[in-house]
Amino acid sequence: MPRSVGLLQTIAVSVGVAIGSGIFRVPATVAAQLQAPGAILLCWVLGGIIALCGALTVAELAGALPRSGGIFAYLLEAYGPVPAFLFGWTELVVIRAAALGAIATIFAEYLGYFWPLTPQQVRYTAALAIAVIGAINYVGVQRAAALQSITTALKYAALLGLGLLAFTARGGSGAHFSSPWGAGMSLSLLATALIPVLWTYDGWADPATMAGEISDPQRNLPRALIAGALCVMLVYLVVNVGFLYALAPTQMADSSLIAATVAERIPLFGSAGAGAIAAAVVLAAFSGLNASMMTGSRVFFAMADRGLFFRFAARISPRFHSPSVAIALATVLGAAYVLENDFAQLADKFVLGIWPFYALTVAAVFVLRRTRPDLVRPYRVWGYPVVPAVFLLASVLMVANALISDPHNTGITFLIILAGVPVYWLRARLLRAQ
Repeated sequence: MPRSVGLLQTIAVSVGVAIGSGIFRVPATVAAQLQAPGAILLCWVLGGIIALCGALTVAELAGALPRSGGIFAYLLEAYGPVPAFLFGWTELVVIRAAALGAIATIFAEYLGYFWPLTPQQVRYTAALAIAVIGAINYVGVQRAAALQSITTALKYAALLGLGLLAFTARGGSGAHFSSPWGAGMSLSLLATALIPVLWTYDGWADPATMAGEISDPQRNLPRALIAGALCVMLVYLVVNVGFLYALAPTQMADSSLIAATVAERIPLFGSAGAGAIAAAVVLAAFSGLNASMMTGSRVFFAMADRGLFFRFAARISPRFHSPSVAIALATVLGAAYVLENDFAQLADKFVLGIWPFYALTVAAVFVLRRTRPDLVRPYRVWGYPVVPAVFLLASVLMVANALISDPHNTGITFLIILAGVPVYWLRARLLRAQ
């Protein structure tokens, strides 16, 4: 595939994946858990730092191993084919389909603000949105990347504008910050609130899956990963400070549609506030859906290209130079998932499926520095070994919290991941028998 994706387009993919529906929901959840403005902002800062630590670390791997597949390629290099196959297997049966389904569901739900839809129609609309995005990606990465750049710029501007205009909201006051820590801060509550916050930051590693199509990837990919994480952290902090100015923490906690609540108080929007927010969420979800398709399909392509999946999935369209079969596979799986699962089920499957592999990927920096000291590293992790260690600690705590708070669903997800082991050995035996 041609290396035709530039630096700014790669940053757009990074930001586009991260900024989806979460920022329109999660601030109310965090406010309900922490209640004090200082603790709320600290939680969002910590989430940004953890995401930045992950991006800074994966940037070293991306510069040293500029190959399609991202995390898959790094796991293959650091640990061998079994962990890499397990990631690809999980991406195939859980992560990518769940991510596409969850984003498409939000897109369809908010589209229903303008054209009322029944629950069944929401699912059909979400499946159709996935099919349309699949078709756009099929006709070439440049078209998909151009669409991503435009939609990401629009939704970033809309979100930043909402955060800044929140300072003009009726009833807004600096007094909302007068008691920053309330009666005290609970570390356990802070750790619990970090879970949804980290979900909103997710996407910082996804552009690495497209390394085979990025121009000058050894320079551009590390820059894009770091710049993308910083851009997302900046806009999230602006939005949350603006929301806290517009609403007291208790008001934030009581507003499930917090962005719409704030927008309704902004004089510039008038009575059109709810509609403006619905349009912004539709745009954000559409952009995130496109970015998720661009990045996820490349994992299937990389698996097939390296002989760990059906070889036909590595087919490249001779006309459009896109991984056509991998895109079709991601489209079909995403549509199937969205027709059978609701949003909460899809989001839980995604979070629990991806974080163990994030931890393994960041740990790969330590492994490869020991086993491959000869590897050319255009960029080395700033703050090594503290930066990757911070991310590893956060990953372990997140997975442990999921095991404690929801052992049933967490256990099922982990069983699905481990089911890839017999699949791997069966595949290897069939190949030897040929």
